[in-house]
Amino acid sequence: MKKKFILAVPNFSEGRREDVIEKVANTIRNKEGVKLVTCEPEYDFNRTVLTIIGEPEPLKEALLEMAKTTYENVDMREQEGTHPRIGSQDTIPLFPLHNIELDEVKALAEEIGQELFDKYQVPIFFSGENARTEDKKSISYIRKGQYEGLKALLEDSSNPDYEARKPDLSVDGKLSDQYGATIVSADYEGLTAYNIFLDTEDVSIAKKISKALRGPSGGFSTIRSVGIKFPERDGVVVSMNLFNCAETPIYRAFEFVKREAESYGVTVTGSELVGPVKLDYLLNNLRYYLRLEGFDVEQILEYHLMG
Repeated sequence: MKKKFILAVPNFSEGRREDVIEKVANTIRNKEGVKLVTCEPEYDFNRTVLTIIGEPEPLKEALLEMAKTTYENVDMREQEGTHPRIGSQDTIPLFPLHNIELDEVKALAEEIGQELFDKYQVPIFFSGENARTEDKKSISYIRKGQYEGLKALLEDSSNPDYEARKPDLSVDGKLSDQYGATIVSADYEGLTAYNIFLDTEDVSIAKKISKALRGPSGGFSTIRSVGIKFPERDGVVVSMNLFNCAETPIYRAFEFVKREAESYGVTVTGSELVGPVKLDYLLNNLRYYLRLEGFDVEQILEYHLMG
């Protein structure tokens, strides 16, 4: 029987304390049936993103242990960072990767969310294909106001937004003081994180371009983006999550940002992919820029090494 594999890209709200990051990452390392592909702390955001591939049951157990360790080591009453977040173990998104259907992944997400609530009484939001309402399919909707704003809103059950915004699983409809809440989801495609660097120190330009790029303000429906400054490097950044690189290829986002930047007299100095990316999402860029005709994936020698 062919093995089934799921992709998980959990995000926890610590990107500065190396000892805590290692504790959390070590819950995934050296587990049979599970592979930690990347561990990527982001200091300014104060969060870390893990990319994990695993068979369903071993992956589930590893993710439960990961969340337990995060809850024990990240206190939302003390946490600060520039990336939107509502909890110490902020998200646990799952995606079908190989020989597995979305319905199976969706069921596993339900199990993980329920077990986290049962064991730790942490409030749970279900998103993506597990969402209880149309609005909650969007993580940005759930995170609106972040930990501080959402916590304050949920303290008042008479608030007109209370019913729509409260967790799907909770003891009292509120966020946990220490843990905040965790968002658990299953979906068809994982996001691709991508940054484009501009040769200006004017962050307002990056913010204007990101506003034009992202779906909610008139850009690509499958892109969410922000304009920010990374303290460790020159220039500013248009930082984005691409939720469907098949429909909106990376090159299309790159070309859009390049054209917008030129209108401000600014050039693109480079770009970076944050974390792993599917081979297909690189190949469509190759086809586009080289104008390849009749190209077939089997022309890539390494392709024949894949099972």
